[in-house]
Amino acid sequence: MTHTDPRVAGLIQRYEALQPATLDDLAARYAPDCRFKDPFNDVQGRAAVRRIFAHMFETVTAPRFVVTSVIAEGEQCFLGWDFHAGDFVIRGASHLRFDAAGLVADHRDYWDAAEELYEKLPVLGALMRLLKRRLKAT
Repeated sequence: MTHTDPRVAGLIQRYEALQPATLDDLAARYAPDCRFKDPFNDVQGRAAVRRIFAHMFETVTAPRFVVTSVIAEGEQCFLGWDFHAGDFVIRGASHLRFDAAGLVADHRDYWDAAEELYEKLPVLGALMRLLKRRLKAT
């Protein structure tokens, strides 16, 4: 996926080619005092963001991102993505806001941990599917 905004295009390229050896390059695209929030993390600072991605490589089998859609306007953008890891795929989106220097000041990931992750786990998944059936309005 490409984009005409060089800030967005540079991030897409780095997310899709992300490897442990390229974490510093990705982190350099974030402001020193940036904020990153996802369903499991809420951190401040470039080093903390780098640690989140490093932890991903330590705990997940063959992780990779595929950006599937882009909406960008002014100082912000949304990236739709598929996160591949081993046998599963998580679909989500990132809302990014750039600072005056073109660095990521805010990064917020949106994905449904219950549907995309918990339901795929053996014991917890069965419980989540049961709860989903009971709560479903039909």
